[in-house]
Amino acid sequence: MRRCIPLILVAGMLNACGRGDDAAPAPESAIVQMPTVQEVTAADIVEAQSFLGSPLIRQMDFPNRAQLESNLIAAQAELDANPGSADALIWLGRRQAYLWQYQDAINTFTRGIEQFPDDPRFYRHRGHRYVTVRNLDAAIADFEKAATLFEGQPDQVEPDGAPNPQNIPRSTLQFNVWYHLGLAYYLKGDFESALRAYEECMQVSDNDDSIVATADWYWMSLMRLGRSDEAATLLEMINPDMDIIENDSYLRRMLMYKGQATPESLLDTSTADDLTIATQGYGVGNWYLVNGDTTMARQIFERVLAGRSWSAFGYIAAEAELARMR
Repeated sequence: MRRCIPLILVAGMLNACGRGDDAAPAPESAIVQMPTVQEVTAADIVEAQSFLGSPLIRQMDFPNRAQLESNLIAAQAELDANPGSADALIWLGRRQAYLWQYQDAINTFTRGIEQFPDDPRFYRHRGHRYVTVRNLDAAIADFEKAATLFEGQPDQVEPDGAPNPQNIPRSTLQFNVWYHLGLAYYLKGDFESALRAYEECMQVSDNDDSIVATADWYWMSLMRLGRSDEAATLLEMINPDMDIIENDSYLRRMLMYKGQATPESLLDTSTADDLTIATQGYGVGNWYLVNGDTTMARQIFERVLAGRSWSAFGYIAAEAELARMR
């Protein structure tokens, strides 16, 4: 079901997941640089190259790796038992991606496209992983193809690979296609095209988790285009009492944009983990950027890249900003 949004929002808006005191961003001298090609060891698996030209290495040491590996084995067994199942093939690719096996996942989804060329889910998932490995043009092509395939069809809930605490899926196929398409355009700096995708995404955002996730990137796209009045109107639909299960970080960012939270309250770099710094860090850095403080924005983007969560959307976006600043 398409969500109706106020006409005042649509009129001017036709047109990238995560969870603070007064700690300042790390000084430039404390920034840990991404490894150069010479620093990659024989044991490392390079999955991609960053927008800054550095190798992006598959992570191997994370707490739930054993469970994820078990899930991958089960997914492969399910596909072996049902080789003609599109669902089994999708889950194999998703389970590979959860283990940072992004190129393997892309190959699996490509196999799915060859076997099920009219199933938009394979383009949706391959496009997502093309974003992860910084192949934005390929991602955009996949998402645009998926949108043509599901045009005129009812939306479908997308099951979670890592269910939220209430075990209630909060996103759909069409939401994920439009959301990630907007992200890909945003990362390229094509903010007009990002707006068009996020307008479509808002139409299929049928719960508060989806709304705040869409609105966050929507607001940032409007601000990058200098359309601050429309961005302010968008903020009117955001309030601290929204029914949020997954996307608390996006809600906190939106409240910051409204002036109901401070940047410092969102980002305590002395205690936050890499994923939180990537997710909240980009939002805070971009807030400084659109408000004219390029120096602070750059420091925060560099702090994001000092972490290891290079697959997080906030990390990818910070990387894209620093590449543009060069």
